[in-house]
Amino acid sequence: MRTKYDAIVVGSGPNGLAAAITLARAGCSVVVFEAAETAGGGTRSAALTLAGFTHDVCSAVHPLALASPFFAALPLAEHGLNWVQPPAPLAHPLDGGKVVMVERSVQQTADRLGNDGRAYRTLMEPLAANWNDLCKSLLGPLRFPSHPLKLARFGLHAFRSAHGLARSLFKQEPARALFAGMAAHSVLPLESPVTAAFGLILGITAHAIGWPIPHGGSQKIADSLVDCLSSAGGEVILNCEVTSLDELPSSRVVLCDLTPRQVLRIAGNHLTTSYRRRLERYRYGPGVFKLDWALGGPIPWQAPECRRAATLHLGGTLEEIAVSERAAWEGRHVQRPFVLLAQPSLLDPTRAPNGKHTAWAYCHVPNGSKEDMTAPIEAQVERFAPGFKELVLARSVLGPTELERHNSNLVGGDISGGANSLGQLFTRPTLRLYRTSSPKLYLCSASTPPGGGVHGMCGYYAAQAALKDHFGR
Repeated sequence: MRTKYDAIVVGSGPNGLAAAITLARAGCSVVVFEAAETAGGGTRSAALTLAGFTHDVCSAVHPLALASPFFAALPLAEHGLNWVQPPAPLAHPLDGGKVVMVERSVQQTADRLGNDGRAYRTLMEPLAANWNDLCKSLLGPLRFPSHPLKLARFGLHAFRSAHGLARSLFKQEPARALFAGMAAHSVLPLESPVTAAFGLILGITAHAIGWPIPHGGSQKIADSLVDCLSSAGGEVILNCEVTSLDELPSSRVVLCDLTPRQVLRIAGNHLTTSYRRRLERYRYGPGVFKLDWALGGPIPWQAPECRRAATLHLGGTLEEIAVSERAAWEGRHVQRPFVLLAQPSLLDPTRAPNGKHTAWAYCHVPNGSKEDMTAPIEAQVERFAPGFKELVLARSVLGPTELERHNSNLVGGDISGGANSLGQLFTRPTLRLYRTSSPKLYLCSASTPPGGGVHGMCGYYAAQAALKDHFGR
């Protein structure tokens, strides 16, 4: 390790690595410090249950990674990253052995929605067709858009609540439930403003680019980014927890892939009192309770079409999902939680021994919850796949406390880097965005725009700010 660098990055999540790559490719000397044994942050994989079973510790399905302009500009395939596209991006089973599917084609999806098909097509078709232009505005900080009319069409619906939009546009339960499940990725009550935006973005990406999984596990994303950084001259130092900025080597800039709470802990003495107070007021959202299973066979869905998707939303109706998401914000638990489930081994046989399978699922719970949600989650799977429990060979249980212990950025189990409320959606964590009150300190985590998701854009924009301020580039 050198004694002086142009830039130091604290944290090796996708955003930290994106920041480091951006700086290294601009000619800066860069080092990344990571507290864990492996790089990756929210894109790690591990044998959480039994030998031979590979599980994604946090994120598993990555539409925004494929959508990311930054990732698209990197030769990640040359560094070992390969994507697997499921035949259908999403399955949403309903009671009675029924299922509603999101297909890659808007038309095919609409054809399955009966009388609501026309409304779905009218909503999604123009947005999906304009995704390449929209993503440049949506995956970045708030600024004047390069395609204002296209963004305005998106915003017309995006600022509404998911609950209101679903009820006004769709008349039947399948379409309402389908949109509610996608919007629930906001980790907000579905009656809140802008929750419709999350449903729209996930629906658009399903049609425009798909919801892929990385071949071999999410760790492959981190590994390819580390390899890309190394080829640009940067380095990653593992097993090196940074407890204070004062212990770092000399550098012109420091970028933190950390949420406000961790930034205050390691850099509080470098920040002004007023800026510290603003970070202290930053709000975190609900946590998640996560299960990983080693299975003796594929999940026995009542609706066989569920096997065509890597991602499933288990929540029944719009109203049932709304009750579950509202409860997490109000500090309550429900017996029928909305469950997000991934079954990667159906598409990627490297994840499990021959004939065996893996699955991953979580539900939203109050921040810092101590409640064991194993039984309610497994009951929801059993509801749509009778006989599922008999296939469980082993399970890994990660509640909010365990998730935060694994990754300190997951404060209280919050996987989004902070609440996605309207007040924090565009100006997170403060109006300074990536810059702080210390001229050499920058933030590059999901607590900055465009927020959560594996896309690297937070790191890219933070690095661009540092290059402009300190390197004249």
